[in-house]
Amino acid sequence: MMTAAAERGTGGEDDGAGGHTAGSSRALAVLLVLTGAAGLLAAWVITIDKFKLLENPNFVPGCSLNPVVSCGSVMKSEQASAFGFPNPMLGLVAYSVVICVGVSLLTGAGFPRWYWLTFNAGTLFGVGFVSWLQFQSFYRINALCLWCCLAWVATIIMFWYVTSFNVRNAFLPAPEWLKVFLAEFTWVLPALHIGVVGMLILTRWWDFWTS
Repeated sequence: MMTAAAERGTGGEDDGAGGHTAGSSRALAVLLVLTGAAGLLAAWVITIDKFKLLENPNFVPGCSLNPVVSCGSVMKSEQASAFGFPNPMLGLVAYSVVICVGVSLLTGAGFPRWYWLTFNAGTLFGVGFVSWLQFQSFYRINALCLWCCLAWVATIIMFWYVTSFNVRNAFLPAPEWLKVFLAEFTWVLPALHIGVVGMLILTRWWDFWTS
């Protein structure tokens, strides 16, 4: 995991509106590109399988491995189209934006506070949405989609690192002790978050995993 010292903002220029712009380190930029690419890959594969499933109701996605790891069951659920269209189509757009931001940062671009907060709000929506999807998957659909899990992990990581960046650059108000903590231990937050999700998966289907 990156230390925050490696991902510290590199900007600090006036944005012309009484604030300042901030770019990021190469490490954070690369992380955004990688997590965006992982999410985009997952969304792309799920979208293709969803269309195949619409064409042929008997189609079995390659990641439907057993009664628990069953992508087909997830794709056929109402929750898979929460906004009236397949969820991965939203992911195709959202993760592409993340990649674009990461690439822009790699070129040395700096963005104003409002941009970073808007980006942070987008990742907050993303992590909130995947948390809802996790609940639906675990306790309503009763099945897991491996590609969904990849998108979940990517979204969780990008959310915590973007939030950490905003806190440490004073774009989000926070006490000094939190800034000091995030300066070295940002990795703890996504690790704990993913660990909790992993424990929920383990305990939800404990009998199946141990049988």
